[in-house]
Amino acid sequence: MIFAAISVALMSAASQSAAQEPPAAPVLSLPAPEQGASLPDTTEPEVLQNAQTYAAYRSDVTLAGERELLSGADLDATMDALSQYYDGDRLVNAQIAYAALVAARNPEFIDAVRAVADYYGTETAAAALTHDPMYVTGFMGADTAGQTVAVAIDGDVTDIREVGARYRQAAYDLQHERWAQQRARDRQERLSSLESASERLDVQFRAPETPAAAPMGASATLFAQPEVVDLNLPDLSVEVGQSQLQPDERRVGRMLSLAALDAIKDGDMTYMDRLLDDPAVERCMAWVRLDLAQCVAAGHFKYEDSFCIAEHALNDVADCLTATRAPTEAVSN
Repeated sequence: MIFAAISVALMSAASQSAAQEPPAAPVLSLPAPEQGASLPDTTEPEVLQNAQTYAAYRSDVTLAGERELLSGADLDATMDALSQYYDGDRLVNAQIAYAALVAARNPEFIDAVRAVADYYGTETAAAALTHDPMYVTGFMGADTAGQTVAVAIDGDVTDIREVGARYRQAAYDLQHERWAQQRARDRQERLSSLESASERLDVQFRAPETPAAAPMGASATLFAQPEVVDLNLPDLSVEVGQSQLQPDERRVGRMLSLAALDAIKDGDMTYMDRLLDDPAVERCMAWVRLDLAQCVAAGHFKYEDSFCIAEHALNDVADCLTATRAPTEAVSN
C-alpha cells in the first residue's frame, strides 16, 4: 500500500511543480570526469566506473570491426580483447550502469524521483525503489526515460551484431588464405588465454567533460572517431519505418531504478549493488564463455576462430545484452 500511496503523491507533487515553473535542465548527479583523466579512478563513483567499463567494451567492439584480419594473431587479438569483459557480472554491471546514466538525462523522470524522496524521505523512497524494479516504471517521465534506454541499448546491440556479421563472413573468406588453412596447434594456449583474459583488463577510457544537459544515446556514438572520444552526443531518434521496441520492462526498470537511486542517494552503493546484479543476464554470459571455449577447443583451423568470435563472442553476447526481450530466451534458443 505504501508504494501505491507514494505513486499517487508523486503524480500530484510533480504536476504541481510542472504547473508552477518549467522543468529544470537535466542534471546528471554523477560528476563528469576531468578533461583527459585516465580511468578507472578510485575517486570516481562506482556507477560511473562501471559505465566507463561498458564504454571501453564498446570501444573494443568497434576496434574489432575495424581490425584487418591478416594473420592468426589478429583473430587472437579480437578474441582476447572481448573476452576480458565476459567474466562473471563485469559486463552486466557495466551495461546497467551506462543505461542508468542515459536514464538520468531525462529531467521529468529525475524531478519525479526527487519529489518522492523530498515528500517521504530518502530512506523510504530508496527502500521502495530497491524492493521492486517495476515500481519505478510508474513514475512520471519513466516511459520516456525507459524508451531512451531501450533505444540506446538497441543501437549498441545492433552494432555488435554488425561486427559479428563481419567475422562470420570472414570465416568463409579466410578459407582462401594459406595461413588460415593451416591446422591450428594452439588450442590449449588459446583456451588458457581466454580463461585468464579478465585478469588483464585495464580500462583506460578517456572522456572530456560533458554538459549536464547533453542527452546520451547508444555508446556506439562515442567511437565514430576512436582517437577522439566526444561525449556530446546527438539527440536520440527513431527512423521512419523502424519497428517499435518492446522493452523487457523488468530489465529496463532495474536500470531506471539505479538512475533514481543515484539521484537521491548520491553514490551510496549499499542500495545500488543489488540493482547492478541481473542473474538472468549473468547466466546468459556464463553460457557465452562456455560456448566460446567449446567452439575454440573443437576448431582445427584458424579461420574457424573467426566463426567462434562471430557466433559466441559477439552475436550471443548481443542476445544477452538486449533489453527488448528477456535474455533467458537467448539462452533457450
